[in-house]
Amino acid sequence: MVHYYFSEGRSLRTLDAPTEGCWISMIRPSESEILNISQKFSIDADDLKSALDTDERSRLAYEDNYTMVLVNIPTIEEDTEKELYDTIPLSIFIAKKTIITVCSEESPILRAFVDGRVRDFNTAMKSRFMMQILYRTASLYLQYLRNIERQSEVLENDLHKSTQNSALFELLKLEKSLVYFTTSLRSNEVVMEKLFRNERFKKYPEDEELLEDVIIENKQAIEMANIYNGILNGMTNAFASVISNNLNTVMKTLAIVTIVLSIPTMIFSAYGMNVASVGMPFADSPFGFVIIVATSLVLGLLVTIFFMKNKLFK
Repeated sequence: MVHYYFSEGRSLRTLDAPTEGCWISMIRPSESEILNISQKFSIDADDLKSALDTDERSRLAYEDNYTMVLVNIPTIEEDTEKELYDTIPLSIFIAKKTIITVCSEESPILRAFVDGRVRDFNTAMKSRFMMQILYRTASLYLQYLRNIERQSEVLENDLHKSTQNSALFELLKLEKSLVYFTTSLRSNEVVMEKLFRNERFKKYPEDEELLEDVIIENKQAIEMANIYNGILNGMTNAFASVISNNLNTVMKTLAIVTIVLSIPTMIFSAYGMNVASVGMPFADSPFGFVIIVATSLVLGLLVTIFFMKNKLFK
């Protein structure tokens, strides 16, 4: 799917065909669309396809007819019950007459430009447009990181009440998302540092300031991801230990109950054997049954008191 946009004043107009100074947005493009753009703007088709590979890492490439900036942007994968965060590649091609973006799915980053929610946006200002995309990317990382923090706090409160395995699984999902974020943010940082050292992207003071803001936002996102990752690791380990300790407590209690019940079981087993009554205490007494039951209960009670005094029930 390919869309053509052109800035007219403060509004964004949709075009039927590309023109000089327009923005070409490619979302899940087909092979024919890739070949068409590749031939029109002399861009390598393999470079256009690079953003469709989910394992592609951030990089910066300079060619004779264009410059490619590939970064990883955050996205949300809808799971069965909870949201799982991931990253996908986004390619930005700065050609001589236009700017082209390629992504495998619709993103809030590019949607903000289409909806007119980005200030001072103009498709003809290609370098500034690219830096605005990078700034929106870093801001979206920060937004999703705050969402992860809120979700981890909810899970922590749930784990305080009930240490269920499902809550731990949700923590592991958040940890997995943070690993994706940290890896992508660090690779994005390398690309941004290269852009900052390249003079061709610092033609105007405003662009240079915006690029500095992008780098600062990205560093802040990296620090937040590292902090939250450490917190989630500690939380997961702590509650895994709690679950293990609770299991040990249950097993200890069951063992103590088994010992207490084994005393009357042994006594009743001895009297339940099919042997002569000669030599069996209280076998011929009319109160023998009551005496044997009472004796078993007293012995069981004594053992219980012993365990309680030694605090083995706690």
